[in-house]
Amino acid sequence: MKTDNSEDPQRQRLRQQLEAILVRTEKATSWHDEAARLRGLVNHEGYVPVRTRLAGEDLDFLGDARDDLLTFAELGLRLLDLHQPRDAGGITSDPAHPILRCRSCMWRWPCPTFRAMFQSLGTSRLLSESA
Repeated sequence: MKTDNSEDPQRQRLRQQLEAILVRTEKATSWHDEAARLRGLVNHEGYVPVRTRLAGEDLDFLGDARDDLLTFAELGLRLLDLHQPRDAGGITSDPAHPILRCRSCMWRWPCPTFRAMFQSLGTSRLLSESA
C-alpha cells in the first residue's frame, strides 16, 4: 500500500501549492460585494480612488490572486486536455450513441475527474452569466 511519503515529489509539491492557496483564500476577505459597490466609483481616468483597511492576509491574497488564478486556469485546461471522451470501440445496440471512455483514465465517460471539475467550476452559474 502506498503512503503519502512514497508519493511523487511533483505531486506532493502541487498538493502543497493547492493547499496553501486554499488556506490563503479562506483567510482573505471576499471582495465580491465591495467590487460591486466600487464599480460605481470609477472616475474619468478609469480608476477608483479607494481608502480601506486591509489585513495582511487580504494583501497577500490580492497580491497573488492574478497569478494563482492563471495557474488554476492552466491546470484546468491541462486536465481538460487529458480527460476527454473517446469511443470505447465496443459493440453497442445504438451506433448513433457509442459507449465512451475517458482518453486518460479509461473510466466510462464522463469520468470522475471531469465530473468533479464540472461540478466545482459551477458551469450552470457560468453559463447563466454569459447569456
